[in-house]
Amino acid sequence: MIFRLFIIKIALLFTSSLVLAEDLTIEMTPNRSFSIEIARIDVGQTIEWLPTAKGHNVEFRLGPDAAKLPKKSSFSKPISIKFDTPGTYFYWCTPHKNSGMIGLVVVGDDTSNIDKIAELELAGMSSSKLTKLLTELN
Repeated sequence: MIFRLFIIKIALLFTSSLVLAEDLTIEMTPNRSFSIEIARIDVGQTIEWLPTAKGHNVEFRLGPDAAKLPKKSSFSKPISIKFDTPGTYFYWCTPHKNSGMIGLVVVGDDTSNIDKIAELELAGMSSSKLTKLLTELN
């Protein structure tokens, strides 16, 4: 009986770890980048963006047709977003978008809308960086 309780406790410990591992954290770094530029998550998972330097935010510019895009975050503040609609989401840091501070979130392994993202006209370093990120998706 004691052995059975021990096994159940161990199983719960690993299950709890798996639940915590489902959420993802992306840092907004001092070198004008996101620590994860292509985030792949399942439907229903949450991503938290953490500023590790001042002056950064997260602004979603394009996502799947059925999705309502999250609101732009405040500068230098963390933000958590739960993704319930499959598809690929494109976002940037508003003041550093031309410096290449952009990212993609792929929800449910659904890349069916990347053609629309590829059509975006971006300035500065973001244009070539988006091309690179989309190539990595294929």
